Amino acid sequence: MNPHPNFESASLPIREGAWCWGRESKLEVSALCSMAAKALLALFDGTEMLFSRRLTLRGREFRREPVSPERTVVALLGLHRLAGSGQRQPFDLPSIETAVFQDKRWVKGIGDLGILVQFAAEYSPDRFTSLADSFDFAKALEIFPDGREAHTAALSCFLAGISHAKLSCPDALPDLTDVAVETYRLLEDNQGVGGIFAHAGLPGLFHQPFSSRFGTIADQMHAIYALARFARAFEIEEPLADALNCANAIRALQGDKGQWWFLYDKRSSRVVNLYPVFSIYQNGIAPMALLELAEATGQNFDDAIWSGLSWVAGANELGVDLRDRLHGTIWDSIEPNSRFSSFCENALNLMQHSGRSRIENLRIRFEARPDHFGWLLYALTGFEGKAMAAKAVKAG
Repeated sequence: MNPHPNFESASLPIREGAWCWGRESKLEVSALCSMAAKALLALFDGTEMLFSRRLTLRGREFRREPVSPERTVVALLGLHRLAGSGQRQPFDLPSIETAVFQDKRWVKGIGDLGILVQFAAEYSPDRFTSLADSFDFAKALEIFPDGREAHTAALSCFLAGISHAKLSCPDALPDLTDVAVETYRLLEDNQGVGGIFAHAGLPGLFHQPFSSRFGTIADQMHAIYALARFARAFEIEEPLADALNCANAIRALQGDKGQWWFLYDKRSSRVVNLYPVFSIYQNGIAPMALLELAEATGQNFDDAIWSGLSWVAGANELGVDLRDRLHGTIWDSIEPNSRFSSFCENALNLMQHSGRSRIENLRIRFEARPDHFGWLLYALTGFEGKAMAAKAVKAG
């Protein structure tokens, strides 16, 4: 295994219409998953047995950042799901898992803890003893800053982790029903009547006035996934209504090219900032959340999911396929050209509710992250077959 592929060129092949997934062909999702697994090779540090935080292209040079245990856990989730489907993956997963769990000081919030619990519940239940010894789950919302400040994405990851544990290993941890319900209530408080979640809820946060009104796409999608999983694990219907309220709101706001926009207003249920649009949501976290909700409710979000996938495949505002097969990676996002132009557009969008951005002010962010590829594999492994089966049932 070579963790440092030889990138011969820094040029990005631009081929309009290439691999553009149509409604009938439904794209080759298995090929996309293979690309994600191979892209992780360039991000892997074979000495520390962890994935680096990100890989960045600057000019013709690639730079790899130090390792990130939290992003490695997400990569492991995806790689285990890929391996469980019978497909090949190029890593020694037990060694990477050992590196993640041997020193858990990297867990700085309930979001980190939630993803670690989710991984243990699905793929390493024998790790629960060490988790129970290391963390006070009942008081986690008080101990960690993101719990005290009621960050929506962090609350969601924590609730999802508890729910996975409840479903997979109900006796592995102390009864967490009370803390799960408390987490759910905090999430409820962050949601507007139109379905949009604010970024955070409780006083004391430095940017509290902004954070208690506006929420990112991460807040929306992680909340949808957590609420659907929580409803299933604890056999209650109420969270599904909250999840559907959010999912229907953001689906109505999805861009005409499948974009899951960046920032939303809880009060008006409008998009207040379009960019950056991240690939991790287009073909990772959004499909994960919407497929989970679809399974729980019977509602179908396939068109929204396929539209988001097509955006990555070149049906976007720049006409560029972000799946760079020359370098074997999928680029991070489309973003404003500069922070200043982004700031100006944010201000105008907030005043005018326009949410518009000029194409000439946009560029590709040439970065790659292991959590992107982890969520992609976790969400889409096996999805192509499920979609074909669902289509056959509908036709019959």
